[in-house]
Amino acid sequence: MRTVYRICPFRAAILLAAACAVAGITANGQQGPVTIQVEVKPSPAEKQAKLPAKATDASDVVVWLKPLDEAGKASADAETPAKKLQLVQRNKSFQPHLVVVRVGSMIDFPNRDPFFHNVFSLFDGKRFDLGLYEAGATNSVRFDRVGVSFLFCNIHPEMSAVVVAVDTPYYGVSDRSGRVTIANVPDGRYELRFWYERSLPESLKSLTRSVSIAGGNRELGPISIPENPNFSTAHKNKYGQEYTPPPASTYSHP
Repeated sequence: MRTVYRICPFRAAILLAAACAVAGITANGQQGPVTIQVEVKPSPAEKQAKLPAKATDASDVVVWLKPLDEAGKASADAETPAKKLQLVQRNKSFQPHLVVVRVGSMIDFPNRDPFFHNVFSLFDGKRFDLGLYEAGATNSVRFDRVGVSFLFCNIHPEMSAVVVAVDTPYYGVSDRSGRVTIANVPDGRYELRFWYERSLPESLKSLTRSVSIAGGNRELGPISIPENPNFSTAHKNKYGQEYTPPPASTYSHP
């Protein structure tokens, strides 16, 4: 007589969940996330200054995975584009400072200040000039070129933002602790790439590498991101000239 073994539904669910975890598959059938731990290395100047130890803010490191095999490319092409994003002008600042999009995405630029702004980007990445537009108005830009766009306002020199357009749906941005999570990455071979505003392009390029994602092997890193010791937020206006300082007050004080 053949013996029939029965497994209770609860135990079967536990076994299935464990098998999915090993295979890197979530409960709804999607691939599990890829995680990366990045560390921002202080510049040599900071080390020499022997400043008091403090918690390093490792946020805003952009990490993306570009498929190298045909199956991965086909899967990436099938991904649904992200919804339209906003980069708001408020209190003489861009909010948020950093936006990452898939190439071809549209971003709205609403003016929430009670005065004019003139958003422009005339360097790498997408080049555009929105001209003067008033409070309450919104302009839009399609970032149809892969690359990094540095954004400024031609009226307010303290305003700056960055839009990073990548040719893959598999990207993430680090939090303050340096943790990056990239959701729904299928198994396959990828080119791992990085961008960080305070690093030199050649330093970031040297970190590029090929990686394989398979099953439960979905933890990459840790990765050290070197800071540029000469980083500065200073910039010129859209004409390549220094900003005109605001007029000094002509009122006499008693």
